[in-house]
Amino acid sequence: MKNRNKMPLLAAPYGVWSVAFIVIPLIMILYYGFTSKADGSFTFENIALIAKSDNLKALGLSVVLSLISTVICLLIAYPLALILKALKFKGSSFLIMIIILPMWMNSLLRTIAWQNILENTGILNNILTFFGLPKAHIINTNKAIIIGMVYDFLPFMILPINNVIQKIDDDVINAARDLGANYFQTIIRVILPLSLPGVISGITMVFVPALTTFVISTILGGSKILLIGNVIEQYFQYIYNWNAGSGLSLVLMVFIFISMALVNKYDKEDEVSAAF
Repeated sequence: MKNRNKMPLLAAPYGVWSVAFIVIPLIMILYYGFTSKADGSFTFENIALIAKSDNLKALGLSVVLSLISTVICLLIAYPLALILKALKFKGSSFLIMIIILPMWMNSLLRTIAWQNILENTGILNNILTFFGLPKAHIINTNKAIIIGMVYDFLPFMILPINNVIQKIDDDVINAARDLGANYFQTIIRVILPLSLPGVISGITMVFVPALTTFVISTILGGSKILLIGNVIEQYFQYIYNWNAGSGLSLVLMVFIFISMALVNKYDKEDEVSAAF
């Protein structure tokens, strides 16, 4: 009973932190997003800015590049998780640590490192020139942005998928094999349905930050390719129109809420299936 009485006190610092850095900023975004910069009156003009051709183009490109990056991350992460499941050795946790090790480094530094690799006089082209191969012009293109997104967000896809697949009972897989299912049938009809919550979580954890990023597109795109994150950044830092930037941010929040709804749906389904 004493421990229960202490719980609110222990949670108080987290509550203060949440209010200061989550609730208050969200309230500010809502306020600026629905008010006019001129007189502070209520308006939907800031949200309607998404319909402008340039902003709509930036949003469309952001969605496309985010989807491509998410699919690539999924195609890399899922087979890797299956391999780690099949290996069944103690060093698998060490391999996961190596994968997530770059996350301990600042994201800006990692992106700048890729800029040095991909630029026209960078490491990649120096290697190609050494072997007498033509140079690859990747920097300041959509390909460079996708590479940066995949590198930055791949661990967020690997971790939830690997955690779910590792928890699948080997007896379930062996039972499918005993009933005549081959390797691919076992994956499609047994492992994939059971690992779907992890896949959905991974997709959400990659798609949302990829959609809202602006650092990767600024550095690897050379400020020539504008994503919706870059547009919002410009409204805040260069145009000094917080109202317009907040309005566009609210549009992106719709994608976040949809993603969270999907995650909650599959998490609840997973809990129900686990109960039975």
